[in-house]
Amino acid sequence: MARKITYQQAINEALDQEMAKDKSVIIMGEDVAGGSGGDGEMDAWGGVLGVTKGLWGKYGDRVMDTPISEAGYVGAAVGAATAGLRPVCELMFIDFMGVCFDQIYNQAAKFRYMFGGKAETPIVIRTMYGAGFRAAAQHSQCLYNMFTAVPGLKVVIPSSPYDVKGLLIQAIRDNDPVIFCEHKVLYTLEGDVPEESYTIPFGEANIVKEGNDVTIVTVGRMVHQAIEAAATLAKEGVSCEVVDLRTTSPLDEETIIESVENTGRLVVVDESTPRCSIATDISAIVAQKAFGSLEAPIEMVTAPHTPVPFNGALEDQYVPSPGRIADAARIVMGYKV
Repeated sequence: MARKITYQQAINEALDQEMAKDKSVIIMGEDVAGGSGGDGEMDAWGGVLGVTKGLWGKYGDRVMDTPISEAGYVGAAVGAATAGLRPVCELMFIDFMGVCFDQIYNQAAKFRYMFGGKAETPIVIRTMYGAGFRAAAQHSQCLYNMFTAVPGLKVVIPSSPYDVKGLLIQAIRDNDPVIFCEHKVLYTLEGDVPEESYTIPFGEANIVKEGNDVTIVTVGRMVHQAIEAAATLAKEGVSCEVVDLRTTSPLDEETIIESVENTGRLVVVDESTPRCSIATDISAIVAQKAFGSLEAPIEMVTAPHTPVPFNGALEDQYVPSPGRIADAARIVMGYKV
């Protein structure tokens, strides 16, 4: 039975259900058990935004606080995964990947290949990303493209409460390392989510809106910006198909190509900066594999090639908006050979 809960609650429920089902699932991170046992405090804080609140009371020592040392606890979680546990490791902000990247890309991502497929590393690294939270340059980046570029990692970027629960359960059950990217602005988003446990397969994009004139490919928070742009364009007689990638590795190239073959026009929306991004990756794939279907040049809507500004007005301009997406669609619709 489905009911409306928030994106944040859906994550908590997925963790709760998997921890109840499988005793090898553990949680590690900064402040995930913080405050527990303190004066007048009966529960843990549940991380920086309280996503895991309530789990320490149920599972005790399986919810473990760590020092402020991403290199240390991510390395420990990778080791625990190779020894038979299923750690869900919380990297507070994706911006902090720099201090633990070796443990991720040079260790966890490589073990299966280095040991002839005999080694498994079932670790999930949950992390917040994205601008719009007034958190400035060091806590607002979209770095999922850097993980997507690493063979051996799976990268998941859910856009809705329904997707975040199903994809997180799938990630916990997966036997490979998964980078699970949660946009902090989406935590309060509400949606219909079944009470029971369910999974969503990796590598299967979701067509959230069907259309015939323009394909808009995007991921994460930008799905909602694209839907809003599509609603505006519909009033002008332009029919947009919005494709939510859900995962960038594995990538559902087939759905992207089929949509472009149907519409003949492509707009790629990516909150990351434009160089070496998901937007450039999708554009290159379509240019290589569906060039003959294109009726107009590909348009990309991205953040500018600059750090995220702290000033609120500038940050709002930095994030790709429905207006910019709609303008890009108008450009491809207006192209004449």
